[in-house]
Amino acid sequence: MDVGELLNYQPDRGATRSRENDAGEEDPRSAKHQKLSSTRHRDGTGAGVEGGADMKDSDDLTVDRKKILEKLMDQDEDDPEAEPVDESSVKKMILTFEKRSYKNQELRIKFPDNPEKFMESELDLNDIIQEMHVIATMPDLYHLLVELNSVHSLMGLLSHENTDVAIAVVDLLQELTDIVTLNESEEGAEVLIDSLLEGQVVALLVQNMERLDEQVKEEADGVFNTLGIIENMAEFRPGLCTEAAQQGLMQWLLKRIKAKMPFDGNKLYCSEILAILLQNNDNTRELLGELDGIDVLLQQLSVFKRHNPSTVEEQEMMENLFDALCSCLMLPANRDRFLKGEGLQLMNLMLREKKMSRTSSLKVLDHGMIGPEGGDNCHKFVDILGLRTIFPLFMKTPKKMRSSGSSEKEHEEHVCSIIASMLRNLKSQQRSRLLNKFTENDCEKVDRLMELHFKYLEAVQQADKRIEGEKHEMVRRGEILDDNMEDEFYLRRLDAGLFVLQSICYIMVEISNSGLSQLQQRVHQILNLRGGSVKVVRHIMREYAESIGDGKSEEFKEAERKRIMDLLENF
Repeated sequence: MDVGELLNYQPDRGATRSRENDAGEEDPRSAKHQKLSSTRHRDGTGAGVEGGADMKDSDDLTVDRKKILEKLMDQDEDDPEAEPVDESSVKKMILTFEKRSYKNQELRIKFPDNPEKFMESELDLNDIIQEMHVIATMPDLYHLLVELNSVHSLMGLLSHENTDVAIAVVDLLQELTDIVTLNESEEGAEVLIDSLLEGQVVALLVQNMERLDEQVKEEADGVFNTLGIIENMAEFRPGLCTEAAQQGLMQWLLKRIKAKMPFDGNKLYCSEILAILLQNNDNTRELLGELDGIDVLLQQLSVFKRHNPSTVEEQEMMENLFDALCSCLMLPANRDRFLKGEGLQLMNLMLREKKMSRTSSLKVLDHGMIGPEGGDNCHKFVDILGLRTIFPLFMKTPKKMRSSGSSEKEHEEHVCSIIASMLRNLKSQQRSRLLNKFTENDCEKVDRLMELHFKYLEAVQQADKRIEGEKHEMVRRGEILDDNMEDEFYLRRLDAGLFVLQSICYIMVEISNSGLSQLQQRVHQILNLRGGSVKVVRHIMREYAESIGDGKSEEFKEAERKRIMDLLENF
């Protein structure tokens, strides 16, 4: 359809919805509407006045007038809803939008220095954008927006000179991409999202956010709704996160998070979007590292070193930033950036300060030290006297940590994983310092280790018994145990504490091979006293060796399995 047809098309001008004006802005048509209302007002109340009303009845008249005005306003608002919304009316709406958008553009070019000439067309354009919200109730008709080129036109308006128009488009897109609506019609949703991504919508949204002033409430709301669009699209199509991050979103999020502004809902939302972008995505993790994002995250988290978040929302933001940091540390290159940015020192201080951040700092240390890539961090942690911090947490789960929402299992899992990582990675002097910790105070740490071993062994054995019962029942019913079912059972065993048990058994085997005879003797002594079995430990470690190194090279997996088997021979 060409521009001439659009301009010549005359839609049926029925009653339109009244536009909600921003405070301080006067809509010329709103003034007309008020004039019309006051005329109706006089007509409706004239009879009462002529009927001999005196001064004392004036209050009653005012109330009557208000009721009449409210009734008239309600009628005006109900009128558009009376029209049935179908494919034909949506087409009509889209064509009206295209016509008004073109007219506004034409007048702005013709009279760039005379706002009075194009203001009316801008209000008309804003009105039709508001009316188009009704399309969000019918995702089956989204294909019309694409076929009639309206998606392209809407994206063009994101860079409109008047930010109010751009914000109106953002509000519309936010509603169109609502995840519940998208899931109602997958076909319509796919067409819309494809068209938006083809037009590089994220880059346009970021450019628009850069010019918005968040001191103005309407513009701050515009930023919030923009982040809503990105979240909706990322949830519907997770694969777009890399593309979105590379179109300037990652840079803008980091800039906004470190901006010296009071904490608000937008900063919380930015932290949430950042955590979403980094989830299971090495490309975005690498990009964040290249943009010095590790330093930004550490700077923002350092605030919570000695102070707890003041609100629930601020606590949520803190957890989002910790989650983002943990995601980043899964990329080996970011471990080095974390080390150079003194991330270990910050986490160590947080553990000592005993604030709300302690739980999450333990999780970050676990992510930073695990695997062969965590070797440098393990050595540095011992150098900064981290052993003095981690072993008191190993000996006893703090009560405050339980009340902060972290489970006892989660705490013990992270602590045991950190100690296992150090035993795997430490060399020479630092390794000796770690092993000597187990000999202190008549091997009390070995006693604690064995206590945890039996605690988690019992939990896993109970889970295994339940799973075996379910398997027998499924076989009896003639159901097939496929790979998905086996995976589900394995996840349930991990939830019951299998991973913690594997870490504990690894520590037992490592210290028994340390060359310090009293450690091996103590481990075997407690196993015998409590009816434990070396065979059980070996079985757990063989199972661990089989599942090790997910995502690693075959050479690494083979070398690691051989190393564990060699340790088991001398256990």
